[in-house]
Amino acid sequence: MDMNFTPEEVIFRNEARSFLADRLPDALAAKVKGGKRLGKADYELWHDRLKKRGWLAWHWPAEHGGTGWTPIEKHIFEEECVAAGAPRVVPFGLNMLGPVLIKFGSDEQRSHYLPRILNGDDWWCQGYSEPGSGSDLASLKTKAVRDGDHYVVNGQKTWTTLGHFADWIFCLVRTDSDCKPQEGISFLLIDMKTPGITVQPIITLDGEHEVNEVFFEDVRVPVGNLVGEENKGWTYAKYLLTYERTGIAGVAFAKSGLAHLKQVASRQMKGGKPLAQDPLFATRVAQVEIDLMAMETFNLRIVSAAQHGGVPGVESSMLKIKGTEIRQEITDLLRRALGPYAAPFVPEALDAGYNEPPIGPDEANPVASQYFNMRKVSIYGGSNEIQKNIVAKMMLGL
Repeated sequence: MDMNFTPEEVIFRNEARSFLADRLPDALAAKVKGGKRLGKADYELWHDRLKKRGWLAWHWPAEHGGTGWTPIEKHIFEEECVAAGAPRVVPFGLNMLGPVLIKFGSDEQRSHYLPRILNGDDWWCQGYSEPGSGSDLASLKTKAVRDGDHYVVNGQKTWTTLGHFADWIFCLVRTDSDCKPQEGISFLLIDMKTPGITVQPIITLDGEHEVNEVFFEDVRVPVGNLVGEENKGWTYAKYLLTYERTGIAGVAFAKSGLAHLKQVASRQMKGGKPLAQDPLFATRVAQVEIDLMAMETFNLRIVSAAQHGGVPGVESSMLKIKGTEIRQEITDLLRRALGPYAAPFVPEALDAGYNEPPIGPDEANPVASQYFNMRKVSIYGGSNEIQKNIVAKMMLGL
């Protein structure tokens, strides 16, 4: 593997930096870097700026309105966005459903939904997990029964991220109970305005309303909203999850977080010296940096393979495991670096415009929220325990 970027890729990185410097509002970047709470309008603003530049759907081929970028260019742009403080692109429509429709959807579905995702007309959310069916996703119980030209859906989804903003939800539903669990699942697109759908908030450990429960009671969904073939949804779900798990690893976010941790440790004092010079703390920082360097190299190997036609499989599970462990360790070290100043949690301090005196350094405000929120990354997208089973089975033959 060649670890060096080509001259063309260096030019592209410089072009990306120029675009971000010109089109990413300073106030929005400050909110992101300061750990402030983002609203729907913030995501929509950045979505629109990327769309106008033609740089929104970097996971899509050019013929469907995507950038047509190489895997290396995608990697570079994601790194530069995080470094600049750009909001994340809400992934459900663009990075998850879009690739599934492009590969498995009908011509009618692609021509209808893909432009609406690009235009921001539809916000999507993901209907996978259920009470009792999270990592063991094949045990899901939400049923879809065929009734003429419709499916009638009954059941419940949980941990539905940003479901309170969503216009549509892509759902895994059970269409056959008399077979192996994985073989009786279908992939449905459901309008959230359909009668019989109820969304209830779940307030997470950090006090935020990010996730929801979604209830379906005799919800009628047109048969034309079935993606691919009936009872083949497990195949499409696994394809989607390779995109999700690779993204959860968050190499760029970990690099940004580590740089911030080092800055904080250089300012915080212990025994009259910067905390960064404390042997025990410095050892932990060094270990997480070594792990991150190794993961970044592994990630680049996957990107390089994709450049030549490779498709991430079990590698996405390996990235998910290590990436989430690293991100959790960074937030833990940041909490420890700030000591008692990391303990007070004032939710209002995460709102833009909050001007009360901070408790300790300004950078302490979001630390508790980030630490609590980061506990979930080793669970969602398939828990790390399940990912280890996948690696053991597919790579080690156990």
